[in-house]
Amino acid sequence: MGDVVQMHFSTVDYVIFVVLLVASAGIGLYYAFSGGCQRTTQEFLLADRSMRCLPVSLSLLATFQSAVAILGAPAEIYTHGTQYWFLGCSYFLGLLIPAHIFIPVFYRLHLSSTYQYLELRFSKSVRICGTVTFIFQMVSLTGFDLWGAVLAMGLVCTLYTALGGLKAVIWTDVFQTIVMFAGQLAVIIVGTHQAGGIAEVWKKAQNGSRISGLDLNPDPLERHTFWTLGVGGVFLMLALYGVNQAQVQRYLSSRTEKEAIMSCYVVFPCQQIVLTMGCLMGLVMYARYGEESPLDQGYVKSNDQMVLYFVMDVLQDLPGLPGLFVACLFSGALSTISSAFNSLATVTMEDLIKPHVSPMTEARATLLSKMLALGYGLVCLAMAYIASLMGSVLQAALSIFGMVGGPLLGLFCLGMFFPWANSTGALVGLLSGLVMAFWIGIGSFLSRMSASAPPVINATVIPDVGNMTTAVMTTLITSKPRPSGVQALYSLSYMWYSAHNSATVVVVGLLVSFLTGKVFPNKSNTLRLKFCFDADEATFVNMAHLLFNVKIRLEIIVQVRLHKEFILVVQEMFSNCSPQRGESASKTAQPTCNLAHTVQETAL
Repeated sequence: MGDVVQMHFSTVDYVIFVVLLVASAGIGLYYAFSGGCQRTTQEFLLADRSMRCLPVSLSLLATFQSAVAILGAPAEIYTHGTQYWFLGCSYFLGLLIPAHIFIPVFYRLHLSSTYQYLELRFSKSVRICGTVTFIFQMVSLTGFDLWGAVLAMGLVCTLYTALGGLKAVIWTDVFQTIVMFAGQLAVIIVGTHQAGGIAEVWKKAQNGSRISGLDLNPDPLERHTFWTLGVGGVFLMLALYGVNQAQVQRYLSSRTEKEAIMSCYVVFPCQQIVLTMGCLMGLVMYARYGEESPLDQGYVKSNDQMVLYFVMDVLQDLPGLPGLFVACLFSGALSTISSAFNSLATVTMEDLIKPHVSPMTEARATLLSKMLALGYGLVCLAMAYIASLMGSVLQAALSIFGMVGGPLLGLFCLGMFFPWANSTGALVGLLSGLVMAFWIGIGSFLSRMSASAPPVINATVIPDVGNMTTAVMTTLITSKPRPSGVQALYSLSYMWYSAHNSATVVVVGLLVSFLTGKVFPNKSNTLRLKFCFDADEATFVNMAHLLFNVKIRLEIIVQVRLHKEFILVVQEMFSNCSPQRGESASKTAQPTCNLAHTVQETAL
């Protein structure tokens, strides 16, 4: 490992970092004093519905990828292998469904807050409950982004959010996304070069069992498999990109519904690039440190700090590049918390203040919105300390989204897909989902039944040895007893939280709705259907065509994997059946292995 890396910036690094903060604040000030000068709530909260597709897409990307992806994904790959990359399979449906189901409903209603929909569809009490749940979700999440120089970052972010409104937030997101890409790319290129090239990085990762194949184990208790990531991840993406106020607010800022839908399609390849870059950085980290991780050596205190240590280690002789990466990290943090501040101000203003306060002038409402953004900024700064106590940044952030975002997703699905659901069912369903979510989440946190790090990795691997029986026996010896009873519930993969909790809301909500009577006793059937998803035939045809293409690609992937495994098994059997040298012809005729026994062990 060598000597401990000195985590110090050069003058050039400080200059680059300061330039980032000044540029971000400058964008906010520009939009504060240009155009309409943010004099109306429409301009402050929705950018006057004038944004084009590309900046909206990059803002969507920056809002939730941010520092969670930059810090968490490489540490995850370094510790557990590349299985996490299959989360990318969930991005397709996770963006296709919002584009053709959620966005049309929200956009055509001309809303400022997604929770206005809940009052229109159900009742004011459901709207308030949904709003409070969202506020808890966003305030608790903002502290996950960074815990270092958080005061300066938070104050700058609060400044440009409170002054420039959503338009400033979106354009700073665009600038910060470019910085994020540049910082990650610099680390990957330099780290790969120092490791001896991409082939050497891949070789070391394979030797260290960090290259994970397609794990089709359907067990929901497994932390990461294709199903937990590719299917469970879809529900997580729906909670993020379908009904979350911060994202929907960006859709609603688009000039047209078509541009809002296109923004989902544009962000899809960008997400894949960000995920792949995070995975590559994790592999480069492993190529540099191997099993002697900085955490085990005592150089850092948590997995998430390994990325910063790695960056300072790799780039310490290249002045300016450490500053670029830390600027990249701060860009991710700024993009997420600025989105949180703006969306929190929106839902508080639209859902908690306006319905209960006498009509206000535009000037007063806009000033109050800015004060709310400022107030939430100060509150969220305090959350950074609490978040620093909760362990892995990636799993903690995704768990929070699953625990709180899952019930909110279920609530919106209940309203859009089930016209007969009523407000009583929605309230009881939401509360049931939240109770279930926190029961499982807190129980899992307290029981500490997290997966252990490799060499015993998440995916099943057949070692390259000559005796199949030995390989099977090794697997049996190192396997853990399967949890039972309530411990099995606590051991549920955190990637299933969103799916499980949203399903709880829908099932309980429908049961209570059936028991409590009519949905809209004073509203017509036409009004009710206005707030429910009503797709035309073309929508279903387009979605079916896209899903068919995905199905074909998945079948090809599975067939190729099964074909490779079959060839390996056949080669293994015949290599074990080869004659032993120096023995008599009679003994040579006797195979040295039992084919039937080998096939039986392979099946096991």
